[in-house]
Amino acid sequence: MTPIDPDPRLSVVVLTHRRTGELLRTLHRLSALPEQPRLIVVDNDARGRSAERVAREFPQVQLVRCPRNLGAAGRNAGVERVRTPYVAFCDDDTWWAPGALRRAAELLDAHPHLGALAARVLVGPEECEDPTCRFMARSPLPGAGLPGPALIGFMAGAVVMRTEAFRAVGGYEPRLFIGGEERLMGLDLLTAGWQMAYEPGLTVHHHPSSSRDTRRRQLLHARNALWIAWLRLPGASLRHETHRVLREAADAGLLWPVLVRALVGLPWVLRHRRVVPPEVERMRQQVLGAPRRIRARPAAAGA
Repeated sequence: MTPIDPDPRLSVVVLTHRRTGELLRTLHRLSALPEQPRLIVVDNDARGRSAERVAREFPQVQLVRCPRNLGAAGRNAGVERVRTPYVAFCDDDTWWAPGALRRAAELLDAHPHLGALAARVLVGPEECEDPTCRFMARSPLPGAGLPGPALIGFMAGAVVMRTEAFRAVGGYEPRLFIGGEERLMGLDLLTAGWQMAYEPGLTVHHHPSSSRDTRRRQLLHARNALWIAWLRLPGASLRHETHRVLREAADAGLLWPVLVRALVGLPWVLRHRRVVPPEVERMRQQVLGAPRRIRARPAAAGA
């Protein structure tokens, strides 16, 4: 078989934190890809031993050791080392299928205004499709001129981005840490004029790690949803989203922990609030629905 030359258009940034076994499995998979992309591992655990194992078993991988756990913003440190026009992302429990990255690069070559391509995610050994993929596939946004349905967001560990677009919006916001961080980036990409699309022909495999703090993630997701609404949404949508998040937090018995965490960051939010332009808000409402209006009481007869 004729060997395939490494694709000079692609790098992959892998984010990891204290999951050495999963990371090594992912690197084995990525190293076997026919595209042979440049691999950059961002280790969010500076004192851990994952980096030592990676350096020994995968000397071709570039290692970035963060001084502390930066959460999703650790990816920013990885993109600082990227020298290719396109960058794919995955976490230590996900990996790209053979051929997917080359296909993504071809689509990005052909669509210069496309900032991000979201992939189809198959979960676990059973390869069940992640429910988010069905939501993306049914996007109501017009996708004329795009390789797939237009989007307002993506899954952070299953996306190929134009490196220029990632840098143009400043990467991931460090204050969010982790949990829904791609929502803010999606709004900022649209505001900056970039497009996003879903391409089910691109496949990512996700074997979720058992090492997860579910309650902490719930708190961070809810807090971040509030912060993102307060940072970017106009008045009616801001109120609607705030009410939704707090109602769901109350149903889960997390109302006060979520509210306290969100209010602590309110001064920072107010300093950085930049409402999305009307056209982006219209796209967001097309996908997620417009805020409900309070119905006016019918006027009395003869009024």
